[in-house]
Amino acid sequence: MHAHPATDYDALAIDIKRWARELGFADVGISGTELGNDEAYLERWLADGHHGEMDYMERHGTRRSRPAELEPGTLRVVSVRMDYVPPGMPNAWDVINDGNQAYVARYALGRDYHKVMRNRLQKLAGRISERIGDFGYRAFVDSAPVLEKALARNAGLGWIGKHTLVINKRAGSWFFLGELYTDLPLPVDVPATAHCGSCRRCLDICPTQAIVAPYRLDARKCISYLTIELKGSIPVELRAPMGNRIFGCDDCQLICPWNKFAQTSTEPDFAPRHSLDGPRLVELFAWSEEEFLSRTEGMAIRRTGYEGWLRNLAVGLGNAPTSDEVVDALQARADDASAIVREHVAWARARHSAGHTT
Repeated sequence: MHAHPATDYDALAIDIKRWARELGFADVGISGTELGNDEAYLERWLADGHHGEMDYMERHGTRRSRPAELEPGTLRVVSVRMDYVPPGMPNAWDVINDGNQAYVARYALGRDYHKVMRNRLQKLAGRISERIGDFGYRAFVDSAPVLEKALARNAGLGWIGKHTLVINKRAGSWFFLGELYTDLPLPVDVPATAHCGSCRRCLDICPTQAIVAPYRLDARKCISYLTIELKGSIPVELRAPMGNRIFGCDDCQLICPWNKFAQTSTEPDFAPRHSLDGPRLVELFAWSEEEFLSRTEGMAIRRTGYEGWLRNLAVGLGNAPTSDEVVDALQARADDASAIVREHVAWARARHSAGHTT
Protein backbone atom coordinates (compact mmCIF):
# COMPACT_ATOMS: atom_id res chain seq x y z
CA MET A 1 0.00 0.00 0.00
CA HIS A 2 1.40 3.38 -0.98
CA ALA A 3 0.45 6.72 0.48
CA HIS A 4 -0.28 9.58 -1.93
CA PRO A 5 -1.44 12.31 0.44
CA ALA A 6 -1.30 15.23 -1.95
CA THR A 7 -3.06 13.53 -4.86
CA ASP A 8 -6.28 14.98 -6.24
CA TYR A 9 -8.01 11.69 -7.01
CA ASP A 10 -10.95 13.28 -8.85
CA ALA A 11 -8.55 14.93 -11.29
CA LEU A 12 -6.46 11.75 -11.54
CA ALA A 13 -9.55 9.69 -12.46
CA ILE A 14 -10.32 12.10 -15.30
CA ASP A 15 -6.73 11.82 -16.52
CA ILE A 16 -6.77 8.02 -16.30
CA LYS A 17 -9.86 7.91 -18.50
CA ARG A 18 -8.28 10.24 -21.04
CA TRP A 19 -5.03 8.27 -21.11
CA ALA A 20 -6.91 4.99 -21.51
CA ARG A 21 -8.70 6.33 -24.59
CA GLU A 22 -5.44 7.68 -26.00
CA LEU A 23 -4.02 4.14 -25.64
CA GLY A 24 -6.81 2.74 -27.81
CA PHE A 25 -9.39 1.59 -25.26
CA ALA A 26 -12.96 2.31 -26.34
CA ASP A 27 -14.23 2.88 -22.82
CA VAL A 28 -13.00 2.98 -19.23
CA GLY A 29 -14.66 3.05 -15.82
CA ILE A 30 -13.78 2.69 -12.14
CA SER A 31 -15.42 0.48 -9.53
CA GLY A 32 -14.95 -0.63 -5.94
CA THR A 33 -14.24 -4.24 -5.00
CA GLU A 34 -17.55 -5.33 -3.43
CA LEU A 35 -18.91 -8.33 -5.36
CA GLY A 36 -20.98 -10.14 -2.72
CA ASN A 37 -24.01 -10.89 -4.91
CA ASP A 38 -21.81 -12.04 -7.76
CA GLU A 39 -19.87 -14.30 -5.40
CA ALA A 40 -23.10 -16.02 -4.35
CA TYR A 41 -24.08 -16.41 -8.01
CA LEU A 42 -20.67 -17.89 -8.87
CA GLU A 43 -20.87 -20.36 -5.97
CA ARG A 44 -24.30 -21.54 -7.13
CA TRP A 45 -23.05 -21.91 -10.73
CA LEU A 46 -20.10 -24.03 -9.54
CA ALA A 47 -22.36 -26.11 -7.27
CA ASP A 48 -24.55 -26.87 -10.29
CA GLY A 49 -21.46 -28.14 -12.15
CA HIS A 50 -22.03 -25.64 -14.97
CA HIS A 51 -18.27 -25.02 -15.26
CA GLY A 52 -17.61 -28.50 -16.65
CA GLU A 53 -13.91 -29.40 -16.62
CA MET A 54 -12.79 -25.84 -15.84
CA ASP A 55 -11.50 -26.93 -12.42
CA TYR A 56 -9.58 -23.69 -12.00
CA MET A 57 -12.92 -21.92 -11.48
CA GLU A 58 -13.27 -23.82 -8.19
CA ARG A 59 -9.61 -23.92 -7.27
CA HIS A 60 -9.35 -20.17 -6.95
CA GLY A 61 -12.01 -20.02 -4.24
CA THR A 62 -13.03 -16.52 -3.22
CA ARG A 63 -10.03 -14.79 -4.84
CA ARG A 64 -12.14 -14.39 -7.97
CA SER A 65 -14.87 -12.43 -6.22
CA ARG A 66 -12.67 -10.64 -3.67
CA PRO A 67 -10.08 -8.58 -5.54
CA ALA A 68 -8.08 -7.72 -2.40
CA GLU A 69 -7.52 -11.44 -1.74
CA LEU A 70 -5.99 -11.84 -5.20
CA GLU A 71 -3.97 -8.61 -5.03
CA PRO A 72 -3.59 -7.37 -1.44
CA GLY A 73 -4.23 -3.65 -0.98
CA THR A 74 -6.65 -3.39 -3.92
CA LEU A 75 -9.20 -0.62 -3.32
CA ARG A 76 -10.39 0.13 -6.85
CA VAL A 77 -10.56 -1.57 -10.22
CA VAL A 78 -10.09 0.36 -13.46
CA SER A 79 -12.00 -1.60 -16.13
CA VAL A 80 -11.39 -1.05 -19.83
CA ARG A 81 -12.90 -2.45 -23.00
CA MET A 82 -11.64 -2.70 -26.56
CA ASP A 83 -13.76 -3.30 -29.66
CA TYR A 84 -12.50 -6.19 -31.77
CA VAL A 85 -14.54 -6.71 -34.95
CA PRO A 86 -12.37 -5.61 -37.89
CA PRO A 87 -13.95 -3.61 -40.73
CA GLY A 88 -14.76 -5.42 -43.98
CA MET A 89 -15.47 -8.77 -42.32
CA PRO A 90 -17.46 -11.31 -44.36
CA ASN A 91 -21.02 -11.72 -43.10
CA ALA A 92 -20.82 -14.21 -40.23
CA TRP A 93 -24.14 -15.88 -41.10
CA ASP A 94 -22.91 -16.48 -44.67
CA VAL A 95 -19.96 -18.44 -43.26
CA ILE A 96 -22.08 -20.33 -40.70
CA ASN A 97 -24.64 -21.24 -43.36
CA ASP A 98 -22.04 -22.58 -45.80
CA GLY A 99 -21.36 -26.10 -44.58
CA ASN A 100 -18.04 -26.30 -46.46
CA GLN A 101 -16.58 -23.31 -44.65
CA ALA A 102 -15.22 -23.22 -41.10
CA TYR A 103 -16.49 -20.66 -38.60
CA VAL A 104 -14.00 -19.15 -36.17
CA ALA A 105 -15.33 -16.84 -33.45
CA ARG A 106 -14.72 -13.24 -34.50
CA TYR A 107 -12.57 -12.46 -31.47
CA ALA A 108 -9.98 -15.08 -32.41
CA LEU A 109 -9.22 -14.05 -36.00
CA GLY A 110 -6.32 -11.71 -35.29
CA ARG A 111 -3.51 -11.40 -32.79
CA ASP A 112 -4.14 -12.83 -29.32
CA TYR A 113 -5.97 -10.05 -27.47
CA HIS A 114 -4.31 -10.89 -24.15
CA LYS A 115 -1.00 -9.54 -25.42
CA VAL A 116 -2.45 -6.48 -27.13
CA MET A 117 -4.44 -5.37 -24.10
CA ARG A 118 -1.95 -6.21 -21.39
CA ASN A 119 0.68 -4.06 -23.11
CA ARG A 120 -1.77 -1.12 -23.15
CA LEU A 121 -2.71 -1.61 -19.50
CA GLN A 122 0.97 -1.60 -18.54
CA LYS A 123 1.39 1.67 -20.44
CA LEU A 124 -1.62 3.10 -18.61
CA ALA A 125 -0.04 2.15 -15.28
CA GLY A 126 3.18 3.78 -16.46
CA ARG A 127 1.40 7.06 -17.10
CA ILE A 128 -0.19 6.98 -13.65
CA SER A 129 3.17 6.43 -11.96
CA GLU A 130 4.73 9.24 -13.99
CA ARG A 131 2.08 11.48 -12.47
CA ILE A 132 2.00 10.30 -8.82
CA GLY A 133 5.04 8.07 -8.31
CA ASP A 134 4.97 4.40 -7.35
CA PHE A 135 1.58 2.89 -6.64
CA GLY A 136 0.27 -0.62 -6.14
CA TYR A 137 -1.32 -2.19 -9.22
CA ARG A 138 -1.68 -5.34 -11.27
CA ALA A 139 -2.97 -5.67 -14.82
CA PHE A 140 -5.29 -8.50 -15.88
CA VAL A 141 -6.66 -9.63 -19.22
CA ASP A 142 -8.65 -12.83 -18.79
CA SER A 143 -5.55 -14.27 -17.16
CA ALA A 144 -6.34 -14.78 -13.48
CA PRO A 145 -9.33 -15.33 -11.21
CA VAL A 146 -11.08 -12.03 -11.93
CA LEU A 147 -14.87 -11.54 -12.15
CA GLU A 148 -14.32 -9.19 -15.04
CA LYS A 149 -17.89 -8.96 -16.26
CA ALA A 150 -19.24 -7.99 -12.84
CA LEU A 151 -16.44 -5.45 -12.41
CA ALA A 152 -17.12 -3.99 -15.87
CA ARG A 153 -20.82 -3.66 -15.01
CA ASN A 154 -20.00 -1.94 -11.71
CA ALA A 155 -17.67 0.43 -13.58
CA GLY A 156 -20.51 1.41 -15.92
CA LEU A 157 -19.16 -0.31 -19.05
CA GLY A 158 -22.34 -2.30 -19.65
CA TRP A 159 -24.76 -4.79 -18.15
CA ILE A 160 -24.47 -8.58 -18.15
CA GLY A 161 -26.89 -9.86 -20.78
CA LYS A 162 -29.02 -13.00 -20.68
CA HIS A 163 -26.24 -14.77 -22.61
CA THR A 164 -23.86 -13.79 -19.74
CA LEU A 165 -21.75 -11.41 -21.88
CA VAL A 166 -21.42 -7.69 -21.21
CA ILE A 167 -23.57 -5.45 -23.42
CA ASN A 168 -22.91 -1.74 -23.84
CA LYS A 169 -25.81 0.49 -24.93
CA ARG A 170 -23.66 2.35 -27.44
CA ALA A 171 -21.44 -0.50 -28.64
CA GLY A 172 -23.15 -3.87 -28.31
CA SER A 173 -21.01 -6.75 -27.04
CA TRP A 174 -18.16 -7.29 -29.52
CA PHE A 175 -15.37 -6.19 -27.17
CA PHE A 176 -12.66 -7.49 -24.85
CA LEU A 177 -12.34 -6.55 -21.19
CA GLY A 178 -9.25 -5.81 -19.12
CA GLU A 179 -8.60 -4.57 -15.59
CA LEU A 180 -6.09 -2.65 -13.55
CA TYR A 181 -6.36 -3.51 -9.84
CA THR A 182 -5.05 -0.55 -7.88
CA ASP A 183 -4.56 0.69 -4.32
CA LEU A 184 -5.58 4.24 -5.25
CA PRO A 185 -8.83 5.51 -3.62
CA LEU A 186 -10.26 6.83 -6.89
CA PRO A 187 -13.88 8.01 -7.22
CA VAL A 188 -16.11 5.22 -8.54
CA ASP A 189 -18.52 5.30 -11.46
CA VAL A 190 -22.23 4.49 -11.51
CA PRO A 191 -22.93 0.82 -12.36
CA ALA A 192 -24.69 0.08 -15.64
CA THR A 193 -28.38 -0.82 -15.62
CA ALA A 194 -29.78 -3.80 -17.54
CA HIS A 195 -31.64 -3.40 -20.82
CA CYS A 196 -32.42 -6.90 -22.12
CA GLY A 197 -36.11 -6.51 -21.27
CA SER A 198 -38.23 -9.46 -22.40
CA CYS A 199 -35.92 -10.33 -25.33
CA ARG A 200 -34.77 -13.95 -25.38
CA ARG A 201 -33.27 -14.24 -28.84
CA CYS A 202 -29.93 -15.47 -27.49
CA LEU A 203 -31.58 -18.28 -25.54
CA ASP A 204 -33.64 -19.36 -28.53
CA ILE A 205 -30.83 -19.33 -31.10
CA CYS A 206 -28.11 -21.14 -29.11
CA PRO A 207 -27.35 -24.23 -31.25
CA THR A 208 -26.87 -26.48 -28.20
CA GLN A 209 -29.32 -24.71 -25.87
CA ALA A 210 -26.45 -23.93 -23.48
CA ILE A 211 -28.19 -20.84 -22.06
CA VAL A 212 -30.38 -22.90 -19.74
CA ALA A 213 -32.18 -19.86 -18.28
CA PRO A 214 -31.74 -16.10 -18.61
CA TYR A 215 -28.28 -15.20 -17.24
CA ARG A 216 -27.39 -18.89 -16.71
CA LEU A 217 -24.95 -20.61 -19.06
CA ASP A 218 -24.17 -24.31 -18.77
CA ALA A 219 -20.61 -24.31 -20.11
CA ARG A 220 -20.76 -28.07 -20.63
CA LYS A 221 -23.12 -27.48 -23.56
CA CYS A 222 -21.53 -24.26 -24.87
CA ILE A 223 -19.74 -24.58 -28.22
CA SER A 224 -17.04 -22.16 -27.06
CA TYR A 225 -16.29 -24.48 -24.15
CA LEU A 226 -16.53 -27.64 -26.25
CA THR A 227 -14.16 -26.40 -28.96
CA ILE A 228 -11.61 -24.63 -26.73
CA GLU A 229 -11.67 -25.66 -23.07
CA LEU A 230 -12.77 -29.29 -23.29
CA LYS A 231 -9.99 -31.79 -23.72
CA GLY A 232 -11.07 -35.20 -24.93
CA SER A 233 -14.29 -36.24 -26.65
CA ILE A 234 -17.09 -33.88 -27.52
CA PRO A 235 -20.39 -35.43 -26.33
CA VAL A 236 -21.96 -37.20 -29.32
CA GLU A 237 -25.34 -35.47 -28.98
CA LEU A 238 -23.69 -32.03 -29.23
CA ARG A 239 -21.66 -32.71 -32.38
CA ALA A 240 -24.38 -32.22 -35.02
CA PRO A 241 -25.62 -28.95 -33.42
CA MET A 242 -22.05 -27.58 -33.62
CA GLY A 243 -22.38 -27.33 -37.40
CA ASN A 244 -19.18 -25.80 -38.79
CA ARG A 245 -18.19 -23.84 -35.67
CA ILE A 246 -14.61 -25.02 -35.08
CA PHE A 247 -13.33 -22.44 -32.59
CA GLY A 248 -15.84 -20.68 -30.38
CA CYS A 249 -19.34 -19.58 -31.33
CA ASP A 250 -20.94 -16.17 -31.84
CA ASP A 251 -24.61 -16.97 -32.46
CA CYS A 252 -25.83 -15.33 -29.23
CA GLN A 253 -24.00 -12.13 -30.14
CA LEU A 254 -24.91 -12.21 -33.82
CA ILE A 255 -28.62 -12.32 -32.95
CA CYS A 256 -28.47 -9.69 -30.19
CA PRO A 257 -30.36 -6.51 -31.22
CA TRP A 258 -27.88 -4.34 -29.31
CA ASN A 259 -25.12 -5.31 -31.74
CA LYS A 260 -26.59 -3.03 -34.38
CA PHE A 261 -24.61 -0.44 -32.39
CA ALA A 262 -21.37 -2.46 -32.47
CA GLN A 263 -18.27 -0.45 -33.34
CA THR A 264 -15.63 -1.77 -35.72
CA SER A 265 -12.12 -2.01 -34.38
CA THR A 266 -9.42 0.40 -35.44
CA GLU A 267 -6.76 -2.01 -34.12
CA PRO A 268 -4.65 -3.46 -36.98
CA ASP A 269 -3.61 -6.37 -34.74
CA PHE A 270 -7.18 -7.67 -34.78
CA ALA A 271 -7.35 -7.93 -38.60
CA PRO A 272 -7.97 -11.53 -39.74
CA ARG A 273 -4.90 -13.67 -40.41
CA HIS A 274 -4.52 -16.51 -42.92
CA SER A 275 -8.05 -15.91 -44.34
CA LEU A 276 -9.54 -17.51 -41.23
CA ASP A 277 -12.62 -15.28 -41.53
CA GLY A 278 -14.08 -17.73 -44.08
CA PRO A 279 -11.76 -20.70 -44.67
CA ARG A 280 -12.68 -24.10 -46.11
CA LEU A 281 -12.86 -27.03 -43.68
CA VAL A 282 -10.93 -29.41 -45.96
CA GLU A 283 -8.03 -26.98 -46.30
CA LEU A 284 -7.67 -26.47 -42.56
CA PHE A 285 -7.96 -30.22 -41.97
CA ALA A 286 -4.99 -30.76 -44.26
CA TRP A 287 -2.68 -28.59 -42.14
CA SER A 288 0.25 -30.46 -40.61
CA GLU A 289 1.10 -29.78 -36.98
CA GLU A 290 3.96 -27.54 -38.15
CA GLU A 291 1.56 -25.52 -40.31
CA PHE A 292 -0.92 -25.26 -37.45
CA LEU A 293 1.75 -23.98 -35.06
CA SER A 294 3.27 -21.50 -37.52
CA ARG A 295 -0.07 -20.15 -38.79
CA THR A 296 -1.56 -19.71 -35.32
CA GLU A 297 1.51 -18.13 -33.76
CA GLY A 298 0.47 -15.24 -31.51
CA MET A 299 -3.22 -16.15 -31.89
CA ALA A 300 -5.84 -17.37 -29.42
CA ILE A 301 -6.60 -20.36 -31.69
CA ARG A 302 -3.40 -21.94 -30.44
CA ARG A 303 -5.30 -22.77 -27.23
CA THR A 304 -7.06 -25.77 -28.74
CA GLY A 305 -3.79 -27.50 -29.51
CA TYR A 306 -3.37 -29.42 -32.74
CA GLU A 307 -5.33 -32.45 -31.53
CA GLY A 308 -8.29 -30.28 -30.49
CA TRP A 309 -8.10 -28.42 -33.79
CA LEU A 310 -8.36 -31.65 -35.81
CA ARG A 311 -11.10 -32.96 -33.50
CA ASN A 312 -13.18 -29.80 -34.05
CA LEU A 313 -12.60 -29.88 -37.80
CA ALA A 314 -13.61 -33.54 -37.96
CA VAL A 315 -16.94 -32.61 -36.40
CA GLY A 316 -17.33 -29.75 -38.90
CA LEU A 317 -16.59 -32.13 -41.77
CA GLY A 318 -19.09 -34.64 -40.37
CA ASN A 319 -21.73 -31.90 -40.58
CA ALA A 320 -20.65 -30.69 -44.05
CA PRO A 321 -22.58 -31.57 -47.23
CA THR A 322 -21.44 -34.96 -48.48
CA SER A 323 -18.93 -34.74 -51.33
CA ASP A 324 -15.96 -36.73 -52.58
CA GLU A 325 -13.66 -34.02 -51.29
CA VAL A 326 -15.08 -34.18 -47.76
CA VAL A 327 -15.17 -37.98 -47.66
CA ASP A 328 -11.57 -38.16 -48.95
CA ALA A 329 -10.36 -35.62 -46.38
CA LEU A 330 -11.86 -37.69 -43.56
CA GLN A 331 -10.49 -40.94 -45.03
CA ALA A 332 -6.99 -39.42 -45.06
CA ARG A 333 -7.09 -39.06 -41.27
CA ALA A 334 -8.96 -42.26 -40.45
CA ASP A 335 -5.76 -43.71 -38.95
CA ASP A 336 -4.56 -40.52 -37.27
CA ALA A 337 -2.06 -40.98 -34.44
CA SER A 338 -4.52 -39.46 -31.97
CA ALA A 339 -7.30 -41.70 -30.59
CA ILE A 340 -9.44 -38.57 -30.06
CA VAL A 341 -9.07 -37.52 -33.69
CA ARG A 342 -9.74 -41.09 -34.92
CA GLU A 343 -12.95 -41.26 -32.87
CA HIS A 344 -14.34 -37.99 -34.24
CA VAL A 345 -13.29 -38.89 -37.80
CA ALA A 346 -15.09 -42.24 -37.47
CA TRP A 347 -18.22 -40.42 -36.27
CA ALA A 348 -18.00 -38.01 -39.20
CA ARG A 349 -17.50 -40.80 -41.76
CA ALA A 350 -20.47 -42.70 -40.34
CA ARG A 351 -22.61 -39.55 -40.78
CA HIS A 352 -21.78 -39.43 -44.47
CA SER A 353 -22.24 -43.19 -44.94
CA ALA A 354 -25.68 -42.88 -43.36
CA GLY A 355 -26.50 -40.00 -45.71
CA HIS A 356 -27.07 -37.28 -43.10
CA THR A 357 -29.12 -34.40 -44.41
CA THR A 358 -28.73 -31.89 -41.57
